[in-house]
Formats: sequence, structure tokens, C-alpha cells
Amino acid sequence: MSLKNKVLLTGRLGNDPETTALPDNTPVTKFRLATNETYKKQDGSKVTQTEWHNIKAFGKMAEICRDYATKGRLVQCEGRIATRKYTDQHNVDRYITEIIINDMNLLDS
Repeated sequence: MSLKNKVLLTGRLGNDPETTALPDNTPVTKFRLATNETYKKQDGSKVTQTEWHNIKAFGKMAEICRDYATKGRLVQCEGRIATRKYTDQHNVDRYITEIIINDMNLLDS
């Protein structure tokens, strides 16, 4: 059996993408994506819960995100979940979960 790490998110960009480069000049683009879920509580009132996702793209996909994605745009991103460890400025180990995308579709005009 083959296990798959695949994510498909549809949401709005919370910020304009930021692009940097790796030491080998490979572009890396990062942005935050908001997804919403609305449900009814037992008393009938509606609740909207927003989840924020850290999105990262490399290479050609990073260039596409940099050139076409902007804050507020509705997009669909496909990729995989990745968690990485880093050490903060106080020498404390921290973890961050990101979605590494390999495809993005712009859903609004």
C-alpha cells in the first residue's frame, strides 16, 4: 500500500507573496492562506472558523505565485504537508508546519 501526503486548499491570500532565493538562486515564495468553515451551534447561531496556512513554493511555481498571486485573491493550492524544526533567537527549538505547493489555480478574475 502506498501512503500519500496530499493537500488541496481553497482560500484567500492573507498577504502579498514574499519571494527570496536559496543559495543556488532557486526562487522561494511564501504567503499565508485563509480557509473558512461555517457551522451552526446547538442554539442555531452560525460560527465561522478561519484557519491560516503557511504556503511555500519553489522554482517555477514560486515565480508564478510571485507574479500572479496577490493579497485577497481566491486560489486553490495543491501540495503536501511538511513540518520543519528551527531554533529561534533564544536558542529554543520550534516547529512550523507548511504546505509545499506544486500547483496553484487562480479562481477569481
